Formats: sequence, C-alpha cells, structure tokens
Amino acid sequence: MSDKPTAVRVYLARVRTALADLPASEIEEILEDVRPHLAELEAELGEGARVEALIERLGTPESYAAELRVSGGYPQPSDDATDATQVLATAANPGLGKPRIALWGLVFCAVALALLAFGAVATGDPDALLGLLVFAPVFLVSLMLLLRGGVEPVLALPEVVWLRTVLAKGREHEDTGKVLRYLGSMKPAWWVLCALVLVAAGLLLVVRHRSAVLLLPFLFVMGAAAIWAGPRVRGDRRLLWVTVPVSAFVIGGVLGGFGAAVDLLSSRYSYSDASVYSSSSPDPYGNDQLTYGGREVENVYAFDAEGKPLTEVYLYDEEGRPITMTRYGCERSSGSKQKIGEDNRFPRPRIEQGVTDDRGNYNGYNGYRAACREDAGVPFSAAIPKVTAPTATAPPPSPTPTPTSSSAQASPPPTR
Repeated sequence: MSDKPTAVRVYLARVRTALADLPASEIEEILEDVRPHLAELEAELGEGARVEALIERLGTPESYAAELRVSGGYPQPSDDATDATQVLATAANPGLGKPRIALWGLVFCAVALALLAFGAVATGDPDALLGLLVFAPVFLVSLMLLLRGGVEPVLALPEVVWLRTVLAKGREHEDTGKVLRYLGSMKPAWWVLCALVLVAAGLLLVVRHRSAVLLLPFLFVMGAAAIWAGPRVRGDRRLLWVTVPVSAFVIGGVLGGFGAAVDLLSSRYSYSDASVYSSSSPDPYGNDQLTYGGREVENVYAFDAEGKPLTEVYLYDEEGRPITMTRYGCERSSGSKQKIGEDNRFPRPRIEQGVTDDRGNYNGYNGYRAACREDAGVPFSAAIPKVTAPTATAPPPSPTPTPTSSSAQASPPPTR
C-alpha cells in the first residue's frame, strides 16, 4: 500500500475532524458506514482521483459530516463551530444567486409535478400532464446550474443549513425522532413503491385513454430512475434532482387516486343523503341515471302550454330534492364523450359520436378518432293537448209538491 494518502483517506480525515465533538466510538461507526461507498466512488472516478473530484460529487467533507449528523440523529456541533463552518462556506461561495436558483427551481418543479400528477389521476385525464412542457425549462436551468456550480454551494445556502438544523433538533425529541427514524428506515422500500406506482398509474391511464400510451416510456424511465438513484442519493447529493421530482410526482398521484376514489364512492352511495335525489340505475360509464318504465332516461324535455320547448328547467321531487343526473360533454382533444359534472338542469345537449366534422371528414379531430358533437336542439316536436274548462250548467228545477192521499183524506168534506 502506498504511503501517499488517497483521496478517500484525505476526505475521511476532514470528516473525522468535523465530527470531533462526538464520542470516538460513534465517529468510527459513522466512518465505517460511509467508507465502502467512498471507496466505490473513488474507483468509479479512476486511478489518481483527487479530493476535489470527491468534493464535486459529495460536497465538502464538512457539509458531508453535517449530513451524516442529521441522518444519524447526532447533535449538532457548538454554535461557534457552526458559525465558523458557515463563514468558510460563504467565503468559498460568495455568489448565492445561482445556487439559490438551482435549489428553488428544484422545489418549484417538484410542487408543479405533484399538482399535475394529482390533477391527471383525480380527473383521469392524461392531458393534464401536458403542463410538464411548461416546467421542463425551469428544471433544465436548475439542473444546469447544479452541474456547473456543484452541489456544495447549494448545501451552504442559509435556508438549507436552517432546514438541516431543524431536522437535527427534531431528531432530539423522542416522538419526532421516532417518526423521522422510521421514515428513514423506509427509504429502500419507498423507491420500489415509487416505481410500482408509476408503472401502475401508466397502465391505468392507458386502459382509460389510448392516447396515454405515449406517457408509458416517460413513467417507466421515472420508475427506473427512482430505483437507481434512490439508494445512491446519500453519497451523491446531486441525485436529489432526480429523486425529489419523482417522489413529488408519486405523492401527488397517490393523493389524486384517493380523491378519485372518494368521489366515486360518494357518487355511488349518494342515495343515503336525504338532500340529493338518487337515480335508480348506472349508465355505461358507471354513473347513476334515471329509469322510467324500465327504460333508461338520458334527457328530459319540457314544453309550455303552446308547445314551445323550455330551454332551462330545474327538476325536483315531491320533497324538494334535486333530481340530479350526470352531465356529459365532448372532449375535443380525443373526440370522446366525457363527464363534466352533475346537476338538475334540463334539457341536456345530445352527444353525437362518429359524426362528420364541419369539413365533412368522418375521422374527426385527430385523424383516427371519431368526432364528437353537442346538439342543443330538441329532436322532436310536441303536440300539447288542449284542455277546455267545463261549462257551467243550470241547477235542475225544484220539484212541485203533489198532494198525498193522506192529505186528501185529511181535508174536510165539502158542505152542501
């Protein structure tokens, strides 16, 4: 073995110095945990790797030691040591603009991904993910600044230092520390769960919308990236720009799935709510509809006494409950019939599918899907029967009294 210290030995020596306030046995335990990963990283960088290369991948030994404190639940160094570390970090990185853009660009894109995934899963509309095209430039700028400036300036930002301090203090409390340690122990399973959720979400979207097949490669790549980058993020903080967006996307999708399930259950069991009229049978889309005479009723038309159709009527039952039915509309992007809400306003526009568009083309908007059209007209005319009021009749004359035999017998006889 050469007497010249390797990059890993130099790096670990500085990490040991940064952890000098901890007991010697705990320092050795920490170093034994990270030494194999550092050796693997040094081998990946090649023979003659310099400490600067390790710093580029992991950050300075001091910041790496601070990360090890947080992940292991160890107390932070004294205030004087912390202040000195922050001064050195600030001196080494006087410009905070680019690191801050890299950090908050990541945060902004993670929040956007969570909202987009929530909307796509909750509504079942994969087109909601087209918003990714808007946020992709922001993420690329953030990633470019990270790769150019390294992860160390980002880790030295005051807000990042504050967050790590808060997490370290949280680990010192018994209840909060248990929760954080439990979440930390779930990391390996979390990355596998992310991959499974992404694949399952992609397959479900394809079942409901054939156009979602274009999203499958994107979701598969995200799942593979989660499994590959998740276990390595502790050794290379740059991989946070992979794991954080993936985690945000999965969390948003899971919450959207819960929301869709709650909405489905509430619509299926709404008959228990006395304020909502429950229709008696589901339609082909699984939504409740009305039936009359054993047949499904899709629309209701009302006419006045002159046979003129009424354009806006609200239906209620005898107890004042709205007779609510599902309202549908045409989705122009796919040319299909889609649910757009529920109300008790009638009549509804008739949805016609497989019709020709304005140019006479049968194939519709996308070249292979049938067109969809909403027709608000009344498809028939109604002949309202004229009801005449009954004429008044004179009461029958009262009968004239006739003499009875008894009265005749009672009359006195004539006198002569």
